[in-house]
Amino acid sequence: MSKAEICLWFRNNDAADAARFYAATFPDSHVGSTQHAPTDYPAGKQRDALVVHFTVLGLPCFGLNGGNMGIAPNASFSFSMTTEDQEETDRYWTALIADGGEPGQCGWCTDRWGISWQITPRVLSEGMADPDPAVARRVMEAMMTMGKIDVAAIEAARTGE
Repeated sequence: MSKAEICLWFRNNDAADAARFYAATFPDSHVGSTQHAPTDYPAGKQRDALVVHFTVLGLPCFGLNGGNMGIAPNASFSFSMTTEDQEETDRYWTALIADGGEPGQCGWCTDRWGISWQITPRVLSEGMADPDPAVARRVMEAMMTMGKIDVAAIEAARTGE
């Protein structure tokens, strides 16, 4: 068990489903142990799955089935994933917005549980960090027009095409 874990609050007892989805979708991800409630609690009954430990992209997490108590995920917390090419970007983006997720702007999206994700092709990060301010500006301006990042358009912005 890690000394530090990311806690994700799930409102509809979805922690196990989310953990299985993340483990099936992302590398270096797996489902660990499940702790069951020793007694009834506001969001569930004794023996319900209360906490599900899992790893996403190597990050230790746990899903808390906390119920709908006015707490909802928001963009102040997000997972950021670096991708190597358009194929990888498309694969993760599509998986995350499927079944109730939502596309966002500038590489952001949310999954069906409301967790925010940044799917960031490496070429975008490299372009934004380019020491030539004109290149960084062109890359940022291109990114600002996108939902899912278009790798070819970012590469064209880097070269000034």
